[in-house]
Amino acid sequence: MLISLKGAIAGAYVRRMREVLPRAFPGTTFSFLPSDIITQIINFGLPAPIDLQVIGNDLRADRGYADMLLQRINRVPGVADARIQQEFNEPTLRVDMDRSLASLVGITEQDAAKSMLDTLAGSIQTAPTFWLNPKNGVSYPIVVQTPQYDVDTMNQLENTPLGPAGATQLLGGLAHVSTEATNAVVSHYNVRPVIDIYANNQGRDLGAVAADINQIVADEVGALPHGARVVLRGQVTTMTSAYAQLIGGLAFAIVLIYLLIVVNFQSWTDPAVIVMALPGALAGIVWLLFLTGTTLSVPALTGAIMCMGVATANSILVISFARERLATGMDALQAAAEAGSTRFRPVLMTALAMIIGMAPTALSAEQNAPLGRAVIGGLLFATVATLFVVPTIFSLAHRNDHVVQELAGSPVPAE
Repeated sequence: MLISLKGAIAGAYVRRMREVLPRAFPGTTFSFLPSDIITQIINFGLPAPIDLQVIGNDLRADRGYADMLLQRINRVPGVADARIQQEFNEPTLRVDMDRSLASLVGITEQDAAKSMLDTLAGSIQTAPTFWLNPKNGVSYPIVVQTPQYDVDTMNQLENTPLGPAGATQLLGGLAHVSTEATNAVVSHYNVRPVIDIYANNQGRDLGAVAADINQIVADEVGALPHGARVVLRGQVTTMTSAYAQLIGGLAFAIVLIYLLIVVNFQSWTDPAVIVMALPGALAGIVWLLFLTGTTLSVPALTGAIMCMGVATANSILVISFARERLATGMDALQAAAEAGSTRFRPVLMTALAMIIGMAPTALSAEQNAPLGRAVIGGLLFATVATLFVVPTIFSLAHRNDHVVQELAGSPVPAE
C-alpha cells in the first residue's frame, strides 16, 4: 500500500506541475519522462508512448506541417506534454570563406577549419599531445585552446588567426561571419529525415487518445507535403498488436475449451451448456473494470484468459455431477437442482480462493492491477452463472430425456 500511495502522490504532483509550469514560464516546453523501468521497456526507449512521425525529404515544408499537427494535438482531451522533439532554431555562426583571397595567401579551407577548431574547441581533436608524468607513469592530454573570454564578441572572433605558422591571416580578412538559425538535431528513420511529435496521455486511456490523433492525421491528409507521410509509432503500435493477439488468443481459448470438452463428454450439447458460464465471466470483467475506472489493457486481457480456465473448471464440475444424476433415472430439473446444491461449496471455495489471492494485486497501483481486477470481476459473475444459469440451461437442454427413456423402456404393442 505504501508503493500505491507513493505512485498516487507522484501522479498528482506531475499533474500539478503540468498546470503550473507553463503559466510560470511561458514559451518553454516541459515534459515528464517515464521514470519506472516497466514503462521505459514498453515504450522501447522512447520518451513518450505516442510518437507521431512526419517522414519526408523537405524539412522546411515538413516543419510547417508538423507545427500544424502539434497545434491540433494539443487540443485533444487527455494529451499531455505534446512537443516536437527536434529543435529548428539553434543559434549558429556561419563562416563563408572567400576561396579566391584564401588561395592568394596560400590558405585552404582545411587550414581555416583546423585553426578555428583549435581556437574554439581545443587541439586534442586535430593535434593530440600527451605528457607522461615520470613520477606516477600516467599520461595526461595537453589541450591548447583560446580562453572563452577572448572570443566572446564578433570582432574578437574575426581576429582569429588562420593557417600554419608563417602564413597566418585573420578570419575577418578572408571570410564573412554571419548569424543564422539551424537545425539542432536532424533525425532519420530508414535513412529519410523525420520529425517526431511526442505526447503523453493523462486522465484518458491511450487507445482513445491515439484514435483522436489518427482522426486528425486523416483530416489533414490534404495538407501533407509532397513526398511525405505520417506514421504513428511508439507504444500505440505495440498495444494494438498485443490487443489483436490477446483477443484472438481469448477467442481461440474458448473454442479450444469447447472442443476438448466435446471429446471428453462425447456430446455437443453439454459442452455448449458448460461454456455458457463464459459470457457471464466476460460481463463481470467489463463491469468491474468500468466500476474501478480501469482501462482495458494487456494485463486485463491476460486476466480474462486466466478467468476462462477457472470458470470452465467450475462449470464442468457442476455439469459432470448433473450428468451422473441424469444417468440414474432422475429427470433433468431434479438433476440440475441437485448438482447446483451439492457442488455449491466446492465451486464457491475454488472461486473464493482465486479472488482472495488476486485481491492484493487488484488493490495495488502497479501495472498488474488490471489483471487482478479482471480475474475478480470475471469470477464473481462466472460463479453466479455456474451455480444458477448453467444448471438452468442444462435442465432445458435435457428436458425430454426422461420421455425418450420411458419410450425406449415400454413394450412394443402387438399388431
